[in-house]
Amino acid sequence: MNWFKRFVSFPEIADSILHDEHTFYQAFVRDLRNCKKEVIIECPFITSSRMEKLLPIFEELLRRKVRVHLITRDPSEHDEFFRDQATNKILDCYELGIKFTLLKGNFHRKLAIIDRTVTWEGSLNILSQCNSREIMRRIESKALSIQLCKFIRNID
Repeated sequence: MNWFKRFVSFPEIADSILHDEHTFYQAFVRDLRNCKKEVIIECPFITSSRMEKLLPIFEELLRRKVRVHLITRDPSEHDEFFRDQATNKILDCYELGIKFTLLKGNFHRKLAIIDRTVTWEGSLNILSQCNSREIMRRIESKALSIQLCKFIRNID
């Protein structure tokens, strides 16, 4: 394991915290509840079970006039199981006033940007995660959040 120590012995990155599938949602929901203006989530998959947990939080944000923008894979590109779940949840969200961007073609990014100050990025499908080992990094940096917004180019 000496070879591994060489790779992990780097200076701590300021304002960056790693989470796994067990710690992510508690920290992420805390960030959502503290959101003042805007949340952007980009995730290829949407499932009913995960969205049932997130929808009440999105509703709370919308009541406080926070803009919620979800970027996801067009349901027509999923198999029947995911297509039906995604379509139903997108319709539910649309009725609440959540803005959507549907993407086609090999879309696989997983990220969130909160108030263009906090960035979450990693392997966890935020809108669908269930039983998988994942990693997400939380970075608090206005400059990096704005850079990511410009990179994804789907934000007004």
